[in-house]
Amino acid sequence: MTDTLGRVRAELAAGLEVKREFLRREARTLARIADLVADRLRAGRRVYLAGNGGSAADAQHIAAELEGRYRRDRPALPVMSLTTNTSTLTAVANDFGYARSFARPVEAHVRKGDVVILISTSGRSPNVLAAARAARKAGATVVGFTGDSGGALRRLAHLCLRVPSDRTSSIQECHIAAGHAVCEVVEGRLFGK
Repeated sequence: MTDTLGRVRAELAAGLEVKREFLRREARTLARIADLVADRLRAGRRVYLAGNGGSAADAQHIAAELEGRYRRDRPALPVMSLTTNTSTLTAVANDFGYARSFARPVEAHVRKGDVVILISTSGRSPNVLAAARAARKAGATVVGFTGDSGGALRRLAHLCLRVPSDRTSSIQECHIAAGHAVCEVVEGRLFGK
């Protein structure tokens, strides 16, 4: 039990330290992202999210909070995760290569003024980078959620939220906390306090 308790405390403490630094360094960027999403949704635009693995789960989680509900009962919002249609994902990966798995749906759905939030702890995932290029070509605003370096996604994104860590679990914890902050701002601005 002592070893387990020590490991649990160390894991939680490491995550808290990263979150404190994340709050200090990236709160303004996150506020800009939240305002952007709220403004675009208010203007009738759409928001799309994508990522791989745990980042795919985060994309789906954030989309579900906005399409369904976060804290308030309110109308559904036009937010979609590009990771949920396995038929499209596998068909595109098979026919065009995995690197096109998000770019192809972006080409099909994303329009000028939409927001595409791309989540990659490394900022180097080829399919995420291809989606960023496709979204920019469509006239969408690209938002990156990354780890500390930001990778190539940092340069492709109009706004890039960088978690000050290279530890995947800590980065993902901050990404979902950031997603919840966006949801809180969106619901507050669009549907009251």
